[in-house]
Amino acid sequence: SMQCFPSLVLALSSLLGALALLQLSLYLRVPSRYGKHEERLCRPRGRLPARCAWFLQELPSFLVPALLLALRSPPRLEPLGCRLLCCLFCWHYFYRTFIYPFFTRGRPFPLQLLFFGTLFCIYNGFLQGYYLIYCAEYPNDWCTDIRFTSGLFLFLLGMGINIHSDLLLRQLRKPGEVTYKIPQGGLFTYVSGANYFGEIVEWFGFAIATWSLPAFAFAFFTLCCIGPRAYHHHRYYLKTFTDYPKSRKALIPFVF
Repeated sequence: SMQCFPSLVLALSSLLGALALLQLSLYLRVPSRYGKHEERLCRPRGRLPARCAWFLQELPSFLVPALLLALRSPPRLEPLGCRLLCCLFCWHYFYRTFIYPFFTRGRPFPLQLLFFGTLFCIYNGFLQGYYLIYCAEYPNDWCTDIRFTSGLFLFLLGMGINIHSDLLLRQLRKPGEVTYKIPQGGLFTYVSGANYFGEIVEWFGFAIATWSLPAFAFAFFTLCCIGPRAYHHHRYYLKTFTDYPKSRKALIPFVF
């Protein structure tokens, strides 16, 4: 049976933080080349349909923690707080793996980005799952701790914003359409990257509820990875649409 090695958790969490800073340095000035930021003259080679790509990329984040739990002997069912935290992580990735891909209307996805995205999901799925299943220790009343309850609230709020924003984005396109339009409604009234804002809130909520280095490293990575993308989306909308609302911010309402 696998054991907990705190030094491994520290090393993997530190590497995740370093990867976050690398993402920030690479894509703060120049956006990652896919979706609306893809070069127009790029040949559509080495791509998968968006639905298939999202399914394959997100699947390890759900399967790896589930496999770690199955390999633990005896199974870890206590305390309740730890079990709920595992469920939150798997719940998010169940949605991202088995529900979101089958409704998305995105453009074909580059294989190179799919490869690196899948590697990251394996890595992060292992880190979060390994820590919660083999290393985390919580008191029996963790479910009533202010860190758990406030973090859970932020997680659910962020997930709700993320799912609702994805729905609004899907409704912008009819089946088969690939043109981009101005998002309307929901938190898009205030920010250009409402879906990204929701996901960042979600993972910082998870980090607070978990109160662990791996979860905070992942929340920081999420901010450094999709924060710049939200910024570049905002600049794209301002440049492309002359009637784009000037009052909207890039990512955080009333701030950026």
